[in-house]
Amino acid sequence: MKIQNFKFYEKGLKRFFGPLESKVLEILWSQSGMSIKDVQQRLEQQGEPLNFNTIMTVMNRLVDKGILSKRMSGRTSLFDPVHTKEQFLDIQSKEITHELMEDFGPLVVNHMLDALDDADPMMIEKLEQKIKA
Repeated sequence: MKIQNFKFYEKGLKRFFGPLESKVLEILWSQSGMSIKDVQQRLEQQGEPLNFNTIMTVMNRLVDKGILSKRMSGRTSLFDPVHTKEQFLDIQSKEITHELMEDFGPLVVNHMLDALDDADPMMIEKLEQKIKA
């Protein structure tokens, strides 16, 4: 699953998705197997009163993008994330890294090494262990 529109200047999930898509995904990552109505109620609790059809459109587009799966329970459609949030972020960060390496090669490595100056010491230790392996 390759996300087509990466937004460089956004933060978090908004780099990959629109604001409503991000909220819907956060809800479904916290509890999968929800209906459109369930998601609508959660959004209302968060101060986001939205039309049922708007939420249905967003959720069905996420199915079309391969981010959510849809299954029937009686006459109700239930939605589940295809990947956990952690899996999704791992897949996307790997894809971005590969594309940057392909386009910019050694420059990317140099910039990543420069960024280690501000990195968490535990991250640096993991990197050292990976290099040794």
